[in-house]
Amino acid sequence: MTTPATRSGTGQPAELFFEDLVPGLTVDLGVVTVDGDEMVAFARRFDPQWYHVDTDLAGESRHGGLIASGFYTVSLFMRAYVDHLLSRAAADASPGLEELRWLAPVRAGDRLAVRVDVMGARPSTARPGLGTVSLTGTMLRLGPDDRPEQEVLRTRFRGWFAARPTEAEPAGPAEPAGPAEPAGPAEPAGPAEPAEPAGPADPPEADLPEADRPDDGPTGADQPARDPAETSPDGPDPAETSPDGPEQPEGGPAKAEPHD
Repeated sequence: MTTPATRSGTGQPAELFFEDLVPGLTVDLGVVTVDGDEMVAFARRFDPQWYHVDTDLAGESRHGGLIASGFYTVSLFMRAYVDHLLSRAAADASPGLEELRWLAPVRAGDRLAVRVDVMGARPSTARPGLGTVSLTGTMLRLGPDDRPEQEVLRTRFRGWFAARPTEAEPAGPAEPAGPAEPAGPAEPAGPAEPAEPAGPADPPEADLPEADRPDDGPTGADQPARDPAETSPDGPDPAETSPDGPEQPEGGPAKAEPHD
């Protein structure tokens, strides 16, 4: 049983799905008779080249008369494809075609046998829930004895088809809930532990000692050695001459790391 959302190409409930279109399958799309008036009207509207619409010029040419526009011929194929396959199949859009060849002229009154052959099928990587089917379509002109005389059209294309929906398993009856276990007596709460006295809060960064605050310059390890020639004219650097302090390495006192 199909779901209401699974429709064929013409909107009816689908009966064929991706799983049914297996490689090697041939689908007969019937026989189409070319209507001369429709053939010329199509050409006048969409492809008005002289050998499609001008009877006199076409008759004097190597064509020996009017021939159908190739796009009219492939439109006849499309209509047969819809009537005999897409009207039954869970068809989606088509991602395109790889080949379209007009192999012989088509004329008014021709009887064309139409079919499609399934060449390949695989789940779609672009559209979850759909399968990509590779198809070859052909049209063959029939002789007076209804036997094929000549192939007039061949096309290779792909179509998307929905996978067959799976039936959801009915849910079983819910199991009755058992009686709730009685709650035991609550244990008395023990005495609360005394809170530890809070230590002094860390001073904000703006209040840190000058030696603990990072500056915008390089650290002591990155500072270049001081050139004695650049010593202030007011006197030697106290850090280099003071007897009270330890001798400092070149580059000045090392900077202490800031507090976390």
